Parts: sequence; C-alpha cells; structure tokens
Amino acid sequence: MRIAKYIANAGYCSRRDAEKLIYSKKVYINNEICETPSIKVLKNDIIKINDKQIIIEKKIKLWKLYKPTKIICTNKDPQKRKTIFEIIPKNMPRTISVGRLDYMSEGLILLTNNGDFARKLELPSSHILRVYRVIVKGNIIKNDLKIINNGVSINKIFYQVKIIIEKNIHNKTWLIIKLFEGKNREIRNICKHFKWPILQLIRLQYGSIKITKEKPGQFREINPIPADFL
Repeated sequence: MRIAKYIANAGYCSRRDAEKLIYSKKVYINNEICETPSIKVLKNDIIKINDKQIIIEKKIKLWKLYKPTKIICTNKDPQKRKTIFEIIPKNMPRTISVGRLDYMSEGLILLTNNGDFARKLELPSSHILRVYRVIVKGNIIKNDLKIINNGVSINKIFYQVKIIIEKNIHNKTWLIIKLFEGKNREIRNICKHFKWPILQLIRLQYGSIKITKEKPGQFREINPIPADFL
C-alpha cells in the first residue's frame, strides 16, 4: 500500500493532506524521512508523523451521528464554520465521514475509522439505499413526480430517484425521496430544476441504518456493523 493511502486509511487525514505532509518532510518510515507519496509500505514498517506512530486499526468501526444544520462534513473549513468533527466526543479515534450532507441539510451521517470502508459505502456500485424527508414550499404537480421517477436529466446529469408525497399541509409538501447513488447535491438540484423551494432536508436512512429517536448532535456506535455493509 502506498504511504499516502496508508495514512488516509489510518484516519489521520485525507490522502491529499497526507501528500502535503510528505512533501513537507513530516512523514517518517522506519525513522527515515519519506520523500514521495508513491513509496509503498510493508506490514512491519513503522510510520510516524510529528513523532506519533500511525497505525491502521484492524477492526472496522462504524458510528452514526444526527448532523444538525449549519455544520459541515469536512475536517477543515476556510470559512471557520463548525464541523461534525468538533461535535463528536473528544476521546474518539480519528474518523472519516461516509459521504457528506451539505451545510443546511441535517440527519444521518455515518463515520468510520477505515478509509477503504468509507469509500466502499459511498460507491454507486455498492447500491446502498439513502432515504430523505424533504419539506418544500407549495404544492407538487404530480406529472413532475412522474417525470422524475422515470429518470430525469438536468444539466447533462442523469438522476434516478423515487419520490412520493408523504403529506401536504398549509401550503407545504412533505416528500420521501429514495436514491442509490448520492450524486453531488442531487436532491437540491432536482428541487431547484422543478422550482420546489426547500424548507428542510433530512436524511433518514443509509442502508439498513436509520435515524430513530436521535436528536441533532446525538452520536453512537453501530455494533455490530449491519450485514448489508459488509
């Protein structure tokens, strides 16, 4: 395994940030400075950054968090906004989010200690169900739902989702949206195209894991890891 990937899979930082550390001469392999991210590490090699040994946890762990709104899913933010990694317990090992929810979205976000596992769960080929509840302003034209549910192209990107109307109260429509790919801002792009102003967007489910009674900011480990994730 290449050194940059090793560091990322250990949960220390992203692969890109690992490459920056390597070029800054801050990564050591067996007490020698690592010169390039392409170097491959072996099973018994000792990897250190800032005099701290970096070890890949053999046991994969998984946690779920109810992400509040106005929180981002990255490790660092140039705008200094709060991140999900600032609201999880301080004694946690380094974790990686499985995909992301945007700044104004809320609900289920998964975290793991293994980078390869995170990427596996994100891949469209894994065909993992995501379920969202979306509240939009106004009423929905049922023919629009028919168009979307048959698959729709927006700005040359094809979206395949399933949308049902959950309820309609006081000029607001509650939608349940199911998808399997998780393309960038998929739901927001669809709603914008059909002129549905979003009032609230909540992820309810990822695979067999659901938000149940959790409230924004609540966090817990998933143990054992569900069979559909393995």
